[in-house]
Amino acid sequence: MSSGLSAPSFGVFVPQMASDAASVVATARSAEENGFDSFWIMDHLYAAGAPQMDVLESWILLSTIAANTSTIRLGQLVGCNPFRHPAVVAKMAATLDHVSNGRLDLGLGWGSIEEEFAKFGFEVGSRRERAERLAETIEILRLMFSGEAFDYAGKHFKLENAWGLPRPVQPTIPIHIGGAGKQLTMPLVAEYADWWNCTANARANFTELAPLRGSARISVQYPVGLVHPGDDPEEVLAKTRRRMPASGWGEPVVGTAEQLLAQLAADQDRGVELFILRFHDRAAARTLELFGREVAEPLRRRATTADGR
Repeated sequence: MSSGLSAPSFGVFVPQMASDAASVVATARSAEENGFDSFWIMDHLYAAGAPQMDVLESWILLSTIAANTSTIRLGQLVGCNPFRHPAVVAKMAATLDHVSNGRLDLGLGWGSIEEEFAKFGFEVGSRRERAERLAETIEILRLMFSGEAFDYAGKHFKLENAWGLPRPVQPTIPIHIGGAGKQLTMPLVAEYADWWNCTANARANFTELAPLRGSARISVQYPVGLVHPGDDPEEVLAKTRRRMPASGWGEPVVGTAEQLLAQLAADQDRGVELFILRFHDRAAARTLELFGREVAEPLRRRATTADGR
């Protein structure tokens, strides 16, 4: 008899701030080598709330990562929809799916950092208008991915006799919608998403939000401080809070591998299928190895054992 406990998967989130391409690629390769299922970067033109620093463009960086990995899935948390026309997103997504041999997960959001739009001259309209555009974008993406010619007449976008070729490698590119707003985001999740990505600062409201997701599967972002043997837990906690302030990320998940295992198992019981971790030490190789061995694998075994397989 099935327990209903899904086998979990694990992603690493590495915002590409003050980083060079070689370093991000090396981290992605390390994540792949240590059994992580997916690797995620951000889609912003700058680092909000931080000093001026290098921020690499996400689609080009994902293509570089794809060319230097072989099994790990790739995506953005999340793609900023107002930056690009939906036909361009569809073409880029299908191309990256070919470059990666079918490893793209397509994260999308309607764009909530309004300061970014003002800084770089994007005229994006109200929040409701941005949410409407995201809905139309997803409808257009799915039409483009079909490879068949189509017309589309929406409130914000119109296409005539358009098509998208090549078609993606995957029969369906999974669409992840990130956010937690009850009025604008969760209705989009319920209607359009394959996955609801619960942002780190919304974890406290998980129980209230999860029923609004429809049939979308659940992924959750976590700020994580993994305490290695010999580490000072207070120093790890302080570093985690400096790098991922509670104002934007909520309370971090900090502890030894055994303690993290217990905390994430509780969320596994609540239906979380994809755990996306942003580590306090920029996903150092030793942290990925320890987490993969002593947290991820036991959680996978836990689901298998509970299912009686």
